[in-house]
Amino acid sequence: MTPEDLSHLIRAALTSLVERGELTLDVPETIVVERPRQAGHGDFATNTAMRLAKQAGMPPRRLAELIAAELTRSDAIAAVEVAGPGFLNITLEAASLGALAGAIVAAGPAYGEGTAMAGQRINLEFVSANPTGPVTLASARWAAVGDALVRIMRACGAEVASEYYFNDAGSQIDRFAASLYATAHDEPVPADGYHGGYVADVARHVIEEVPGVLQQPREEALETFRKVGIEKMFADIKQTLEAFGVHFDRFFNERELHDGGDIERSIAALRDNGQLYEKDDALWLRTTTFGDDKDRVLIRGGGAPTYFAADVAYYANKRARGFDRAILILGADHHGYIGRMRAMAAATGDDPDQTLEILIGQMVTLSRGGETVKMSKRAGNVVTLDDLVGAVGNDAGRYAMARSSMDSTMDIDLGVWERKTADNPVFYVQYAHARLSSLQRNALELGIDRGAGYDPSLLVHEKEVALLTALAGYPRVVAGAGELREVHRIARYAESLAAAYHKFYDSCRVLPMGGQQPDDTTTARLWLCEATRVVLANALGLLGVSAPAQM
Repeated sequence: MTPEDLSHLIRAALTSLVERGELTLDVPETIVVERPRQAGHGDFATNTAMRLAKQAGMPPRRLAELIAAELTRSDAIAAVEVAGPGFLNITLEAASLGALAGAIVAAGPAYGEGTAMAGQRINLEFVSANPTGPVTLASARWAAVGDALVRIMRACGAEVASEYYFNDAGSQIDRFAASLYATAHDEPVPADGYHGGYVADVARHVIEEVPGVLQQPREEALETFRKVGIEKMFADIKQTLEAFGVHFDRFFNERELHDGGDIERSIAALRDNGQLYEKDDALWLRTTTFGDDKDRVLIRGGGAPTYFAADVAYYANKRARGFDRAILILGADHHGYIGRMRAMAAATGDDPDQTLEILIGQMVTLSRGGETVKMSKRAGNVVTLDDLVGAVGNDAGRYAMARSSMDSTMDIDLGVWERKTADNPVFYVQYAHARLSSLQRNALELGIDRGAGYDPSLLVHEKEVALLTALAGYPRVVAGAGELREVHRIARYAESLAAAYHKFYDSCRVLPMGGQQPDDTTTARLWLCEATRVVLANALGLLGVSAPAQM
């Protein structure tokens, strides 16, 4: 029985009490069921009685007693204890809890999926670095977290589209083109230009693609370096992200907003809403009306749209494509972006609390032995995603990025993530999965087939119960990670599940020793082990990390 099953059972108990006239209240759609914080307090706990007592018009403990009496009618419930001011500590029948292993194996990759976010259409934009250099370590964090969040929210039932937004115009692109031009002509790179070995690589590529570029007039050559250089740089970015396991549903170019008329349409809509005014030969949006610290220019005096005008149009474009919510993952240096974007959404007539969400992530550093690592040769002083993957590999790189809350700065100690030992978190989890896979292979080699069924009532050892309880909590962890946008919950859960498995394995022999014959307990434990393997594989899959069968 999962927490969701128990939640339905409590809800049914409340419904029965209401129908018999013993209780008057609106039965909630969702009942929160959690693992108890202390051992010996049952398999699951809920504070439902405390939450509903006021509505029911009775003391929490009295309501808890009514619910407890109703729950004990179920064959799946062994005991219900009313504790403290009105908590319910619920102990399941051994067979009920043990049956979970079979349910997990039957569900396979679908175990953990749910409907917590069903019906939501979400556009998740992340990375979105301009094509003027390799994917940096900071962007690598957003790549790992963003891709995992897409997987998690889809597992929660949401319809999610991942998107990368870029532009091939503007001052940054101009500086990049000038840097390529200078490098190709053996001239000093402009002081505000781009440096590093990759600039020379891209410049050589342009020369190979357009052999006559060095003989072109300066302005014509700059345009060539801009166009071909950006194409090359963006191709490299895509290749790096694909190799990292990050796949975008769409790469959206800012130019589409200009060429497709989105900017004109969004400005016309804002004008119709009465949110625009002219001042100093520029067109302004009244964002201060909606909480911004100052109004924002949309069209400059010369008639050129600002970057913010493109932001407005891009948001409107997402909404026009049918997305209920636009989520953006941005770096810490974009914190001031939140106010203007929320004001912009409100100016269009939307409620930004419902349609726009901006997640701010903190920076990442690399270290080894307490010393900061600056290891990039191609990108000057910038550490890149390719550097990280080259040092620790894709799995460790992705897991390391996803393991900490986004709102905290993080230091990746390469010495830890390079090691093949238990103090490396991803190795610890992957090793548990490999050990479980090996166990199943060993069973077959011994002629032991776990068969089509088992006796769930045999799984009563305290370590078996602890492992089953941990497995039961996985769907709720996935739902929480999706609804709260906290990818690190999956990684931390995987580590706790691996720990629960190792404790179980150390206390409960699964396969018989030489000369002994397998029995019904052997079969039951093989089912439990396979269920654990399934959940570890599912959790790693949500993080985009492999689940090796052997290590």
